[in-house]
Amino acid sequence: MESFHLPPRKKDTHKGTYGHLFVIGGSPGLTGAVCLACLSALRTGCGMVTAGVPESLNDIFEVKLTEVMTKPLSESGRKTIGILAVEKCLEFIEKTADGVVIGPGISTESGTEEFFRQLLPEIKKPVVIDADGLKLLAKNLDILKKVEKNFVLTPHPGEMSHLTGLSIAQIQENRKNIAIEFAKKYKVIMVLKGNKTVVTDGQSFYINKTGNPGMATAGSGDVLSGIIGSLIVQGLTPYESAKIGVYLHGLAGDLAAKKLGQYSLIAGDIIDFLPVAIRKIEQKK
Repeated sequence: MESFHLPPRKKDTHKGTYGHLFVIGGSPGLTGAVCLACLSALRTGCGMVTAGVPESLNDIFEVKLTEVMTKPLSESGRKTIGILAVEKCLEFIEKTADGVVIGPGISTESGTEEFFRQLLPEIKKPVVIDADGLKLLAKNLDILKKVEKNFVLTPHPGEMSHLTGLSIAQIQENRKNIAIEFAKKYKVIMVLKGNKTVVTDGQSFYINKTGNPGMATAGSGDVLSGIIGSLIVQGLTPYESAKIGVYLHGLAGDLAAKKLGQYSLIAGDIIDFLPVAIRKIEQKK
């Protein structure tokens, strides 16, 4: 087992000590993505999570999420987050949030794309970009020249294909080097998901050895983005958060598969086994 360490818990603390994560996403038919990211973030130890979601869908999140706060955001007219939400999000990020996850279920509608284009360059806190956020980014790669050097991208090979213009086959044949070159070029943390996930900042790299085929299931990536975001707001660097995050995510999946089998594994099971995975890391101290 890798010798990863999680931030210790001190006696004289409160929820604010462990960070506040802002998860931005959601659209019709894709509310579950935000919920999975939020719940995995809480299970990984951050103090507070707020979900920034389309205002007309807010009631759904109020019902589905008990421990998570919500922030209803202005829409583009199709029940997706729109450009009028930029100012509200920036104010919340500046005054309240310690880090951001953007993309789970957010959609690729034109109004959402413009929201994304205007929001990202103004964020000064660490950001994890996942799912639809990566599709929006692929169409607007110039954004990465304008942002802080603390962005974490978490593509699967299909999303990496959109980002690079390379075929999935080309990416899979040379995963490590392609991830390193992209991270170096755009000054980001790259998490290229899949068998033996590659994590790199363009200089150093880590090849993950946890995880199993049962984790190839809808929502697994949303769980990972929440885990990484949670570690970031607790004070780890984006690179350390990405490395520990993919290890912890895979370990929880392995523990779930051992109990439930790979065929029946769903994303929520990974969240359910996060406490056991975290205990295993803590016992290695």
